[in-house]
Amino acid sequence: MNQTWLGIDPGLAIVGWAVLEEIGMGTARLLDYGTIETDKKLTTPERLLEIEQDMIELMKEFQLQHIAIEMPFFGRSIKAAGGVLQAFGIINLVCYRETHIVPVYLHQSSWKCHLGNGKADKKEVAEMVQILFGLENLPIDDSVDAIAIGYAGLCGLRNNIA
Repeated sequence: MNQTWLGIDPGLAIVGWAVLEEIGMGTARLLDYGTIETDKKLTTPERLLEIEQDMIELMKEFQLQHIAIEMPFFGRSIKAAGGVLQAFGIINLVCYRETHIVPVYLHQSSWKCHLGNGKADKKEVAEMVQILFGLENLPIDDSVDAIAIGYAGLCGLRNNIA
């Protein structure tokens, strides 16, 4: 049986997600991808509830065996840190509660290195994802990062973050 992976790029405003199926050693098929977007006019608890509900629906739609999530990192700008970390916590909780899967946590620089450039911008990540999966039209949004995160997890990348 082929293993199915969910890649997640967490955020409070936008959560990127992608579902990949492992079809061979280090090769995958992209099954679906998208974003969960919350309205900035809503309170943080309302936005977290929306993320929770959408994540539950995603878990019900796909038979997942593995989950890879980008571990949030905040350099100099920590303005959005509180919301992103809260969203990360909700996503982490839903993943375990709904699937009993403990996610693989990946640093942004490590999954980007897996694609060939640890400092790649979203456009460069999208170009690599297009090549890897033979895609012609791919939106340059958080779902692109989620595809790359899921693919890195599928290929065995681990950061051993607890």
